Amino acid sequence: MRRVYFDHSATTPVHPLVAEEVYRFMTEHNYGNPSSLHYFGQIARKALDESREKVAKAIGAKSEEIIFTSGGTESDNMAIHGAALTNIKRGNHVITSAVEHHAALNAVKALAKQGFSVTVLPVDQYGMVNVDDVEKAITDKTILISIMHANNEVGTIMPIAEIGKVVKDRGIIFHVDAVQSLGKIPVNVDDLGIDLLTVSGHKIYGPKGIGALYVRKGTRWRPTLFHGGAQERLRRAGTENVPGIVGLGKAAELAMENMEAENKRLLTLRDKLIGEVTKRFSHVRLTGHPTIRLPNHASFVFEYIEGESVLLSLDMKGIAASTGSACASGSLEPSHVLLSMGIPHEIAHGSIRLTLGAGNTEEDVDYFLEAMGPIVERFRSMSPLSEEIDYNKNIKDPGNLQSYC
Repeated sequence: MRRVYFDHSATTPVHPLVAEEVYRFMTEHNYGNPSSLHYFGQIARKALDESREKVAKAIGAKSEEIIFTSGGTESDNMAIHGAALTNIKRGNHVITSAVEHHAALNAVKALAKQGFSVTVLPVDQYGMVNVDDVEKAITDKTILISIMHANNEVGTIMPIAEIGKVVKDRGIIFHVDAVQSLGKIPVNVDDLGIDLLTVSGHKIYGPKGIGALYVRKGTRWRPTLFHGGAQERLRRAGTENVPGIVGLGKAAELAMENMEAENKRLLTLRDKLIGEVTKRFSHVRLTGHPTIRLPNHASFVFEYIEGESVLLSLDMKGIAASTGSACASGSLEPSHVLLSMGIPHEIAHGSIRLTLGAGNTEEDVDYFLEAMGPIVERFRSMSPLSEEIDYNKNIKDPGNLQSYC
């Protein structure tokens, strides 16, 4: 059976060169504790320093501003809680958006339970935050703004540079979750005006269980999650995951080397996918911004079908995709992102996310399109609303797209 992986926003396969580096640091004489003063420890320390340089270079930062973590969730929590609790004497107001990843959104909600005032900004029909809304939400008590760079579910790229300009010189810390954007679009902390930035290894062809937090020098921030040793310059206690860190450094280096050429290739595949899906199927809507979106990201809602059922059928054809619906995790509620964009509850359940990556080809796109036709028709024929669809013509009303793309 042909296997097609269209779920790169969930995780990416480890790049062979990354895997080679990780394996080497798990099997050869590089296994020392980087805090040790002997030969083995110093080899590990050198690898740690070199990887820190690579990650810093990828985002335009200084190496001493990089803290290695266990991944995006830890980095988001470290950034948000560290900034809020450090600055609580200056104010207690935090701003975020309604479409953040749960790692950030739930971290902010946890602050609300501790007495912080929280503003959750709405988004437009594309899933984008309005810069004016950010500025209007700021008060003299605002100490932190946390907005993601690109949305994981619909691919929309946020106006981070513009928000950074609003925040500049106001004494407000600006945190950005760049888990989805790094390696796909340029990320430069100075150009974007970012103080804290979240990175994850397994989204850029690195290993799972490794990430990083950028903390701009001079930012009023202190660690709040872990208490222990002096690792990471007293900012993140615990023996460093040297193989994972080496893998992250190599992945970041490769991502920067290949980004321009890979983006051009993925854009061609993405645009074909979006064009063909919206042309071939009736009652389908592109979600997210039509142009200001990640180069590898295509997401849709199909009316009158359940996204989870479609995913299971695609899996039987060897195609891996995902849905914005949380049904698979035991919840009956659809994606908070889609609902925040104004997509009706019943339609949001029909979401499908297709995210392309290094191994994908035009043949993969063609195979998906061929497989998807019978699946959509079969589930729609079972829907109690199926009378509304003319399967013989299978031509969508262009008006269906106006609200969401």
